[in-house]
Amino acid sequence: MVLGLSLSAPIGPINAAQLDKGLRGGFMPAWVVGLGAISADIIYMLLVYLGMIHLLDAPFVKAFLWLFGFFVLVYTGIESIMHSGEITAADTRGSGVSLSKSFVSGFLMSLFNPLSILFWLGIYGSILAKAVNEYPMQQLLIYSGAIVLGILLWDVTMAAASSMFRSFLTPRVLKAISVLSGLSLVGFGFYFGVQAARLLFFH
Repeated sequence: MVLGLSLSAPIGPINAAQLDKGLRGGFMPAWVVGLGAISADIIYMLLVYLGMIHLLDAPFVKAFLWLFGFFVLVYTGIESIMHSGEITAADTRGSGVSLSKSFVSGFLMSLFNPLSILFWLGIYGSILAKAVNEYPMQQLLIYSGAIVLGILLWDVTMAAASSMFRSFLTPRVLKAISVLSGLSLVGFGFYFGVQAARLLFFH
């Protein structure tokens, strides 16, 4: 569980997106972003378990992931900045935020985040390798479930915190935070873009 929490806690694209959605639409949209991200994490856990994760280590695949991550994050960030002026009293009551869109954005951000892959390959992969030799399958499932539970706990915490904050903040402050979280997503996006360029042109 602590491992799951430590994966989720560092401020990254998912946390920035959750903050933005929570301030706009409340608890549910922010939590659904996290659920989308967890769905992608579970896919990577299965790939590690099935031994297929090494395919994602190929330079071409990595470059594609960095590049797609760049587009997803920059698009989401720019959208957040452009719509920051539209945050009104109605938004702070929870209307106008699509849950399906929130889920898809969380899912894509996590799926095309090579840093997630490094985590699952490096940390979960090594735990899995050790556990397979020492523990029965039942124990392995408990370990994996505890990691997912840790991630879920953090998502609930982030969603609750962002939705509670918005009831105390004025629309102007909400707009400023929305712009900052958008800029943060664009910043992460450009970092991904630089990594893709390095792999494609300087590797």
